[in-house]
Amino acid sequence: MGVVNVTPDSFSDGGLHLDVGSALARGRRLIADGADMLDVGGESTRPGAEPVAATQEIARVAPLIRALRAESAIPISVDTMKPAVARAAVEAGATMWNDVSALRHAPDSLETAAELGCDVVLMHMQGEPRTMQAEPHYDDVVAEVADFLAARAQAAMAAGVARERIWLDPGVGFGKHMIRHNLPLLAGLERIVGLGFPVLLGVSRKSFISALDGGGAPPDARLGGSIAAALAGVAAGVAAVRVHDVRETVQALRVWRAIAGAGGAGPS
Repeated sequence: MGVVNVTPDSFSDGGLHLDVGSALARGRRLIADGADMLDVGGESTRPGAEPVAATQEIARVAPLIRALRAESAIPISVDTMKPAVARAAVEAGATMWNDVSALRHAPDSLETAAELGCDVVLMHMQGEPRTMQAEPHYDDVVAEVADFLAARAQAAMAAGVARERIWLDPGVGFGKHMIRHNLPLLAGLERIVGLGFPVLLGVSRKSFISALDGGGAPPDARLGGSIAAALAGVAAGVAAVRVHDVRETVQALRVWRAIAGAGGAGPS
């Protein structure tokens, strides 16, 4: 899943693709680099991010989704917490609603997801973007994240979302300490995969990589760690990885799979 942020303040690429032309070029490049799907976002969910009005978010994402759909059949995800934005995005051609709030942001989120009939990503986040990194606490981060995601999946199905439409995301970096929580969660991904839903993993360029590397590395200098974490996720059985650097990640996966396959025990 290649990332296209149409935002001024995303942690990694904020402000780089604000106009439709630039964002469309970014999407085309990601497709050419081997992306299987695109994730379009119009509101930053980085720690401390301020919320954006639904009308502004729609104005950012809908024209881009419409333009991408006009020239490609690639699955398109909209990264939003707001039902109104999800609705506008699906009308423009999106096929997935990627919700960091796991359909808890608005009273009609579950109902809207069922009505739209698109794929839905339910992500774990402790707190909300503005405050989620203040003092995150878990007794057992893997168990608590797994229990939360299982409960949200059940809530979605009870509201009418088809089971085959549901994806899960453990929410690495969302309301979790960079080391104490993110690493055990990544080490325990098989438990999340074991819930029986496809898992989307977002680790690309995140702060825990810099922390492990001694600190100070800006987002665009975290490629090696991003690929290492993505490979660990795929080894654990995740269905997709959400990345900024598509070409490099695709290359790493191809080489890793080829080596594993040559030994007769490679992943499918």
